[in-house]
Amino acid sequence: MTTVRLPLFPLNSVLFPGLVLPLNVFEERYRAMMRELLKTPEDEPRRFAVVAIRDGHEVAPSAPGMPDPTALPDRGPLAGFGADPVKAFHKVGCVADAATIRERTDGSFEVLATGTSRVRLLSVDASGPFLTAELETLPEEPGDEAAPLAEGVLRSFRQYQKRLAGARERSLATGAELPDEPGVVSYLVAAAMMLDTPSKQRLLQAPDTASRLRDELKLLRSETAIIRNLPSLPASELTRGPMSLN
Repeated sequence: MTTVRLPLFPLNSVLFPGLVLPLNVFEERYRAMMRELLKTPEDEPRRFAVVAIRDGHEVAPSAPGMPDPTALPDRGPLAGFGADPVKAFHKVGCVADAATIRERTDGSFEVLATGTSRVRLLSVDASGPFLTAELETLPEEPGDEAAPLAEGVLRSFRQYQKRLAGARERSLATGAELPDEPGVVSYLVAAAMMLDTPSKQRLLQAPDTASRLRDELKLLRSETAIIRNLPSLPASELTRGPMSLN
């Protein structure tokens, strides 16, 4: 078993390998994380792990009106996550490589990172200014019949896009190039579908690419049928989901 210790950034969303993650970092615990990452030479990866929150708050109450005007301030790396953070987070997350970490004049950070590989959460350390985690790297196994499954998922995904564009009363751009490598397809479709966090989390932690593609095929057919039967559904309802405050 290969393990690694990395800074831990919990979010109300799921990060997939290959997907871009923009972050607006303003909480002190995550500012401290970014200051630490900036100590890494530019020619080396500035890595941290992203896990989806199962039970807790992405942004801890730090002052009246931030984010709840009636909340009492909650400080420290565990703020908002309870006494046992392992129970607050989903067990499978994704390593992120920060290509850009830009500090603003007010001390907050603008960060642009990319998901690289899946990891399993083993333990969480809250003794420092920000959370760190011991993580087990998870290989991406192809599984059986991944290639034909990817072809079927891409066909269904295009139909899903068309239905979604029609429900939003806008045209869909044509000629867009979509990948054909099964693993890339599985993650791209998982990130692009309008799903809740638990559903995306199940796709992230699928045992192999083929299993993820099979689940996506079922979801795409189900979601496309729902959109087809609700042609007047407002675009706001289709796109509504948890917004990341970071």
